[in-house]
Amino acid sequence: MPPESITAPAQDVIHNIGYRNYAGARLGRAYARRSLFSQSLRGAYGLGRSAKSKVLPMTLFGVMCVPAAIMVAVTVTAKLSKLPLEYTRYAIVLQAVIGLFLAAQAPQSVSRDLRFRTIPLYFSRPIERADYVVAKFAAMASALFVLTATPLLILYVGALLAKLDFAAQTKGFAQGLVSVALLSLLFAGLGLVVAALTPRRGFGVAGVIALLTISYGAVSTLQAIALDRDTTDAIAWFGLFSPITVVDGVQTAFLSATSAFPGHHGPSTGQGVVYLAVLLALIAGSYGLLMRRYRKAGL
Repeated sequence: MPPESITAPAQDVIHNIGYRNYAGARLGRAYARRSLFSQSLRGAYGLGRSAKSKVLPMTLFGVMCVPAAIMVAVTVTAKLSKLPLEYTRYAIVLQAVIGLFLAAQAPQSVSRDLRFRTIPLYFSRPIERADYVVAKFAAMASALFVLTATPLLILYVGALLAKLDFAAQTKGFAQGLVSVALLSLLFAGLGLVVAALTPRRGFGVAGVIALLTISYGAVSTLQAIALDRDTTDAIAWFGLFSPITVVDGVQTAFLSATSAFPGHHGPSTGQGVVYLAVLLALIAGSYGLLMRRYRKAGL
């Protein structure tokens, strides 16, 4: 074969396709944590999501606020000397609405990340496990606080418009805010722990509802039996075994609230210390369990 017919080997060519190193600001973990908190808080009310996702949380928010508006209207119209319901009792009376909100939104916050295995994406640099847990916990607690504190604000403004005693209403409003803040932290922690146990949102919803309703139903039954048998000392101790009654016991002992326990047999100050310890232990324990759940990035 003549040398002219031999094809020369192709030369390797490096093409510049325009990739460049990132030279902008690196915002770090704090920015990532704030972004995850904001996204999770907005998601709890369906903001930034489809219209269908907004229906349930906004409906529950309205259901929480409407009774407060009605009470204000009655107080102003009838010129009552006090509000029909204490600030500290409002969340206790509407606990079912709060439970439904938590059952719907806690799984939405964490179960989808587990189901679609997006956790490793979050845990890639710069965010870490603690950042994820803190952001989700804070967002869920903040969403619950907005849900429970807004009706109290409506009551407070209405009370001032009705020209009720300013000092008494301000004190009651402040006590109510402390109460719902503790409730929000407790419910957020417990709801997220239950929701994080399964990637299936439906199972998470059922688990949160079961935790709140079964515990409260069992405690209420035992307290009613104790009242019927005149063993009133046991009523306060039974309240330690349900999230909502734990909150009720703390506010009864320390926030001058009227107990919702049968016969109004709430805990004494000494028993209230135990209630407060249990509440704080449940909040801390929920955080610890969430940290353990997300110990491995590849969940």
